[in-house]
Amino acid sequence: MGGTRPGLPSWIGAAASRVESSPVSAPAMVRDGGEESPVQSSHSKALSDVNLGFGERALAAAGAAIVSAILVNPLDVAKTRLQAQAAGVPYDGFCRMAYFETNSMLPDMRGLPSCSRPILGAEPPCTQECSRYKGTLDVFYKVIRQEGFARLWRGTNASLALAVPTVGIYLPCYDMLRNIMEEFTSKNAPSATSYVPLLAGSMARSLACITCYPVELARTRMQAFKGAESTVRPPGVWKTLVGILSPLKSTNNIQSLQSYRFLWTGLGAQLARDVPFSAICWSTLEPIRRRILGLMTDEANATCVVGANFSAGFVAGSIAAAATCPLDVARTRRQIEKDRTRALKMTTKQTLLEIWRDGGMKGLFTGIGPRVARAGPSVGIVVSFYEVVKYSLHHRQFSE
Repeated sequence: MGGTRPGLPSWIGAAASRVESSPVSAPAMVRDGGEESPVQSSHSKALSDVNLGFGERALAAAGAAIVSAILVNPLDVAKTRLQAQAAGVPYDGFCRMAYFETNSMLPDMRGLPSCSRPILGAEPPCTQECSRYKGTLDVFYKVIRQEGFARLWRGTNASLALAVPTVGIYLPCYDMLRNIMEEFTSKNAPSATSYVPLLAGSMARSLACITCYPVELARTRMQAFKGAESTVRPPGVWKTLVGILSPLKSTNNIQSLQSYRFLWTGLGAQLARDVPFSAICWSTLEPIRRRILGLMTDEANATCVVGANFSAGFVAGSIAAAATCPLDVARTRRQIEKDRTRALKMTTKQTLLEIWRDGGMKGLFTGIGPRVARAGPSVGIVVSFYEVVKYSLHHRQFSE
């Protein structure tokens, strides 16, 4: 029997066959009552996973990113607001009140804070209690009350704009680099095979990050700063980027071209966060996923495999998010810096020292709750959805 089983995603045969690929493991696996040699496993992988082109992988990755971006964006807004607040961004404004007709009965509001009491015909300024976020749920409550429910999805259009290019580059490149590196190391340096996910993930993420960074910068600013009035529609991605560049316009063409590098301000902090995140995530995800898939029997269906993928992604994403939280705080602080001269001179190391000096350990892990709560489901959704679409494309290709 071949290395893959009918009805299961294409990577099962390849992934399961590598569960015991460490130097101390046996060279072959018992599968369906017979032996499956490494040669057969490699052949089945070539027939299934590697057959998919870059475009098909990019399509699967983009679909996964779109689903994830829509579902977890409120947590991203909460994390960014908490980190921006710690950096000194003010969230003063007006409390959104419920309006009552003059002939209606008003409930007893004496026990509520002054900002929560409805005042007829006016929207009083928020007190310090109303304008300061205390945690993730408090961000949700105050954003909905002061700005409207839809503002929890602020920056979603930027996330969707990032979905196709970023993840469409990231996951396919990771997939292809991993396959090439594992094939090379299995023949020439078996002891290095376990480090392949770490290296492939770091390289793929670096490429995706550099390519799409300006949109990432716009998204952070869109989520960090709330509009002057809740009734006015906030600027989108394009207007945010234009707003960043407009003070930098110059009649000198050379200076004008140099000013565009401001769109990549904070790229070092972004790479400092994303590369370790990817390295930790994939080096954790792959062993968990392979172990779970290796335990599955022939009765396992596609739903079980998707569950295994989601579980591995959830655990790996949560661990990676928690470990890289200080770097995420530094990235946010660099991206929201409005002093252009200071922004161009800031380094990630200086930013981390500044955060430590201002807030200590608590400051370095500001927003860790929503960050972990967002990253776990996000990685699980992306990885499982990506594999499902990849399997569907392969299955259609195979049937044709």
